Amino acid sequence: MGAKKENSTVVAESDDGQGESQARGEWGGQLEFILTCVGYAVGLGNVWRFPYLCFKHGGGSFLIPYVLMLLFVGLPIFLFELSLGQFASLGPISIWQVNPLFKGVGYGMIAVSWLISLYYNVIIAYALYFFFASMTNNLPWTDCSNSWNTRFCITANISRAESGNNISNVSDLKTPSEEYFYRHVLKMSDGIDDMGGIVWQLALCLLLAWVIVFCVLIKGIASLGKIVYFTSTFPYFMMTAMIVRGALLDGAGEGVKSYLKPDIEKLKNSEVWSDAGTQIFYSLSACSGGLIAMASYNKFNNNVLRDSLIVPFINCFTSIFAGFAIFSVLGFMAKLKNVPIEQVAQSGPGLVFVVYPEGLSQMPAPYVWSLLFFFMMMMLGFSSEFSIAEAVFVALMDEFPQLRANKWRPIMFRGVCMTIFYLITLPMVAKGGFYLFSLVDNTVSGFPLLIIGFFELTSIVWIYGYNRFKEDYAMMLGKYPPLYFFLTWCIITPLALITVTVFKITQYKSPTLFDGKYTYPKWAEALSWLIVAFTLVFMPCFWIYQILKNGAWSAIKKAASPTPQWGPHDAVDREGTRYNIPQVTLRPHSKISYSNDRSSTASVYGYSKAVSMSDPRNQDFRKSQLTDTVESIYSNPNQTSSFRNVSNQNINTVMGQEIPLGTQLQHAYDNKGLIPSNEEYAHTLSNEVVLDAVKAAAESSNKANYQHGF
Repeated sequence: MGAKKENSTVVAESDDGQGESQARGEWGGQLEFILTCVGYAVGLGNVWRFPYLCFKHGGGSFLIPYVLMLLFVGLPIFLFELSLGQFASLGPISIWQVNPLFKGVGYGMIAVSWLISLYYNVIIAYALYFFFASMTNNLPWTDCSNSWNTRFCITANISRAESGNNISNVSDLKTPSEEYFYRHVLKMSDGIDDMGGIVWQLALCLLLAWVIVFCVLIKGIASLGKIVYFTSTFPYFMMTAMIVRGALLDGAGEGVKSYLKPDIEKLKNSEVWSDAGTQIFYSLSACSGGLIAMASYNKFNNNVLRDSLIVPFINCFTSIFAGFAIFSVLGFMAKLKNVPIEQVAQSGPGLVFVVYPEGLSQMPAPYVWSLLFFFMMMMLGFSSEFSIAEAVFVALMDEFPQLRANKWRPIMFRGVCMTIFYLITLPMVAKGGFYLFSLVDNTVSGFPLLIIGFFELTSIVWIYGYNRFKEDYAMMLGKYPPLYFFLTWCIITPLALITVTVFKITQYKSPTLFDGKYTYPKWAEALSWLIVAFTLVFMPCFWIYQILKNGAWSAIKKAASPTPQWGPHDAVDREGTRYNIPQVTLRPHSKISYSNDRSSTASVYGYSKAVSMSDPRNQDFRKSQLTDTVESIYSNPNQTSSFRNVSNQNINTVMGQEIPLGTQLQHAYDNKGLIPSNEEYAHTLSNEVVLDAVKAAAESSNKANYQHGF
């Protein structure tokens, strides 16, 4: 049977009239969409990255570039992506019907999401390990009496000065939580050159993480939309409890003061602004395809502007809110160790799996707080991972609709993909896997998002055109976007993206780990750049493909224009708009019929092509146009005039009757050297032969907005 392409005007139906492919579906309610977006945007970076950046870049003064980047970069792109996905109900690859020349942007987005989904589940595996390890009254990272501890281990209540008497280098001293994470959990090797074997405990936790993701996504958004009610809300209850408990700790006030104390002088440093920009991108999960994918399941008239204000500001609030929970405990740890807070403040996994567990171990009932904390980290990780992984699946299933041919194929597709993903991530849980994990993490969150974001935005507002985009927006919301978004989309945001990218280039340093104590070898640095190239190479590849296929100028002119399939997904949303075009339907084993007031049909080797004439503007598409259609089917150098005469005679003499043209079209195929051996092949051939014919007929009626699909 033919395939149903939900993203165009073509629907292949079975003999009983039922579509073969499963519907894409919609959110069960608008709250499901908002909570999913919140869970997608609010992730681990809000807890382990933003508070440290705020502390590093001048405390409260860092909020100035952060909020400015939110207003002029994050918020505009967030609305832009939600609007794009909601308008066409397509994933981040198929959405580029709007501008096929830049379809590589969509593949780049999915490449980024795929890479993030891989290492994000590794973090979740760490959290699962710590969660299970917390199920004991005596947390294993509280003392130095374990088999994995070394002579450099010191407990939290002994200062480094006191313990340094018998140690030649005080900087070699380690806390129990450091040795637990790096020596026991990771079994960490000396470098990425020594990958070692797989740590089977982490491999099992990683397997469990992928199994949970599969179970939640087994029915796509139908199951995802229900689980987010818990995964997206629980972290807020836990963060609130941690802030209340942290406020009662000795030294908490100093920690919060260090977190928020402004240092305006640091705003002169370009690194502050570039970090604010990349943090906005990373924390909002912009330009990686997920927002487009999630919005594609919205109702066409959903208030996307409202959602685009709610989610980014919740995300911004969460980042600041989490900082209070983190730095109250860091202040407590600094006071306990009698050291400056700079010595305990870390970013990334070191904060979550070393510093914070140590702080929790000093509280009353530490195992309870530890269980709750790592459960919160799991929920933060899973709520993002679900949407990241689903964005990849949605994009591929929209682009290759045969993956939705029945209710089992999406399940099998997800299962096979996640099995492969698990195998790919196994090196990240090897003894040298942490080096690889950190390299991928630091690489993906930088250049790729900025460059993809620039081309995503400019290819629409500059090439497709802001005027057309605002008309599409108005079709959904009944009004044009505010002037603010015109200024940001067309001018401010692209310039900001270029500026931040230039800053990142000028500030580039070879990748390191542990505050520069470990420098990656040159081959690992080359691998980092290969990862960047992998996410960006799709764009030039599609440009080259279009040029080779159509010639340079023709490729630019044709491929930079919307395809005829572009527009709202549902016919009802097209009514009364420039997208209200003749609807094209392929039905197996149909015969030709013609009615001069409603519809025209032309048979193509067992398939018929029906053009809806319900729109008054299409009423002039009558006998002459139908004749032109059939004529043009045969109008190529390999077809004789006799076929054209036969077709014209049939059309002209048998109005309103069923006319089998299969024989004539079979000869037309033979003259082109084509042999339709089966139904699927015939479907493909019918696309090739009839597409230009019907388009030519429509163009002869001066239908500038006529669209076809295949």
